[in-house]
Amino acid sequence: MATSPVHITPNSPALPIFGRKTQLTTASVRSTLAVVPNRPNNRLNEREIMPFKAERVDTWAASIEDKPGSLASKLSALASAGVNLEFVIGRRAPEKPAKGVVFVTPIKGSNGSRVARQAGFEKTNSLHTIRIEGSDKAGQVAKITQALADKGLNVRGLSAAAIGKTFVTHIALDTAANATTAARIIRAL
Repeated sequence: MATSPVHITPNSPALPIFGRKTQLTTASVRSTLAVVPNRPNNRLNEREIMPFKAERVDTWAASIEDKPGSLASKLSALASAGVNLEFVIGRRAPEKPAKGVVFVTPIKGSNGSRVARQAGFEKTNSLHTIRIEGSDKAGQVAKITQALADKGLNVRGLSAAAIGKTFVTHIALDTAANATTAARIIRAL
């Protein structure tokens, strides 16, 4: 049975599915049964529902004192200017006693950049970061890191978290070219 692709827009007409007219939306296609000929149980598999999204992002870093309130002070400066961070990691700097470091992303717009600089953040020139998002299931980060290793790319740093059915990973590589290549590899998985 030959099929043609269905393009769904907010104004798509209701389609007859199982004898009823049903209004399809992008969200309903992702979250409910989708009829796909020549597939077991006529279902899309999870990889087809949410492919990996991979994009380059700028990472900003600031030095902090290793004492109570230092991290809160840096983050409060950004928050008071309306900077909406998606990723924050703070840690002690073992090579510098009584110091720590905080990494954040994204810092958007000229106002965000100005406030970040005033708070002591700088866009890093040595961390070339990609942000990856996908459906959360066992082995996703292993699959990604193996694909990068297979292409000879070394991971400098990695942080990952899952919320609900979605995971987000930030991977730092040594060069901008490596980060661009890594994003391309991951999008092709």
